[in-house]
Amino acid sequence: MRRVVILGAGGHAQVVADILLRAHEKNSPLLPIGFLDDNLALRGQRFLDMPVMVSIADLPTIEHDAIIVAIGNNRIRQRLFEKLQAQGECFATARHPSAVIASSVQIGPGTMICAGVIVNPYTTIGANVILNTGCTVDHHNLIGDHAHIAPGAHTGGEVAIGEGVFVGIGATVIPGMSIGDWSVVGGGACVIRPVPSGVTVVGVPARPIRMEKAE
Repeated sequence: MRRVVILGAGGHAQVVADILLRAHEKNSPLLPIGFLDDNLALRGQRFLDMPVMVSIADLPTIEHDAIIVAIGNNRIRQRLFEKLQAQGECFATARHPSAVIASSVQIGPGTMICAGVIVNPYTTIGANVILNTGCTVDHHNLIGDHAHIAPGAHTGGEVAIGEGVFVGIGATVIPGMSIGDWSVVGGGACVIRPVPSGVTVVGVPARPIRMEKAE
């Protein structure tokens, strides 16, 4: 058994906890033992019969074998992941038993794969990624680190999703498209041409509405 501490205790973190519990019921060695969160109002509460223990900075005081950063905001999740990775932490991957993942798929550490997700052959999923409920990722995709594919979003074959990209609920990316680092695809949008880095696109077909400042 490998004890997993979940960083965050909000709704997203509770979904991660449920995924780990469902997988443990199916003989996964990963067992979540509790949440860490900096929100003092959550301290001492219990979700899925697990406690919110201490702040994230107090992680070294908790005996554990692995962690997962369960924070929906891509930038915050990235920063925390990279900080803790530099400190030598081991990251768990949360994979719901109902997810259908081809045997040739590569999955990076710290990634969350929700119920109903489908990932087809020869796709590479980076580290600290969220594949949310019922999304589908077709063959030969590249999903960058810290990206989030929202519920019900779909990518065609040979799609490249950059680092930190957010693809909104119900969005579609047609085959062969690329989405640059830290761009946002609005909910329900349909991407039919490449999206540069740092751009927000919305609509059908998806068109830019905003350029983001590089950090």
